[in-house]
Parts: sequence; structure tokens; C-alpha cells
Amino acid sequence: YAPAPLSERTPPDTIVVHTRVWYHSSVSYSIASGDGKGYFTIDSSSGVIRTRKNLKVEDFPVNFIVRATDSSDAAIRNEVEVKVEVIDENDFPPVFPSSLLEERLAENLAATSIVQLKAQDNDTGRNGALTYGILNGNGLKFRIDETTGILYSSATFDYEEDPLEYQVVVYAEDDGIPEKKRGYCTVVIKITD
Repeated sequence: YAPAPLSERTPPDTIVVHTRVWYHSSVSYSIASGDGKGYFTIDSSSGVIRTRKNLKVEDFPVNFIVRATDSSDAAIRNEVEVKVEVIDENDFPPVFPSSLLEERLAENLAATSIVQLKAQDNDTGRNGALTYGILNGNGLKFRIDETTGILYSSATFDYEEDPLEYQVVVYAEDDGIPEKKRGYCTVVIKITD
């Protein structure tokens, strides 16, 4: 048996799978081995397996053996393996060290890097894998490297002609399951003479 993966947030007493044998007499079901941490319980008469306690994703997958034993003759039995996997939920959004940064950019510079933004995500695996983007880019004046988080200017600025300050809202987005989460940082860019 390989039931659908469970969420790490699955509450105790949730049905996992219904094991069943076709036999001419009554049988008694039990977990024979493999569930060393006691995550599961089985109804001895129906074969329904349920969660016994909260699941810890780091302990999975778990492969355990279910035994069906003839109720009148313990020597007559059969066993089957049950493999249960648990999905790591996306618990945390990315977080920047500061939600507001101020940077200076000299006028008349060719396109250049301004600042490297770095967010942290306390999830692991794909739930903690980050990509960066710009929510508002003030036209085409700024861009960000989606992998490194380096914010670049895409134009030259003139202190006398252009606005003296720009606000660029940057986000970090994880690749989470079941949904992606975002964290934000506003970068105030002041053009200097």
C-alpha cells in the first residue's frame, strides 16, 4: 500500500489507508514492525490505519508491515508493506533583514549594481528556495537578478532633470507547496549630484 502523501499538519486520528484481506474466516489486523516511533494505529477488526500523533516530516517516509492473522489459528497469516510519505508544508514566508533600505546612486552612471538584497526563509528544500523580483520598477529604470537578489539600475540618471528619489519595492518569493509565499523590502534610491 502507498496511500496519498500526508501533510505534516495532519492531525491525530486521521485515516491513512484501509488495508484488507479476502479470506473465508475472520482475521485480526496488527502493525507487525516498522513503525518504531508509533505514528500509526490500526483497528484490529477493520484494518483501518489512522495517525496516532502529530507527524514530523524529518522521520518520513515510514515503511511498516501490517499483518492479518486468522482469528482462530495464529499460524495462518499474511503480511503487506505500507509506505507513508509526508509533505513538508510551506510554514514560513521569506524575510528581509530590514523592510526599508536607503541607497545612494551617483548621476550619469551607466547601468550598475546598487545593492544585493538577501532574504531568509526558515523552510527547507523547495519551500525555502528563493527568487527575487520587483513589484514596481519605476518603468524600466531598475531590474533585479532573480537568483542573486542584486538590484541594478537600467538607465542613467540626471540630478538636474530626473526625480531625486525612487522607491523600488522588491520581493523574495519561495517555491513553496501548497502555495508560494513572499516577503517585501522597499529600497529608497537617492540620486546624488
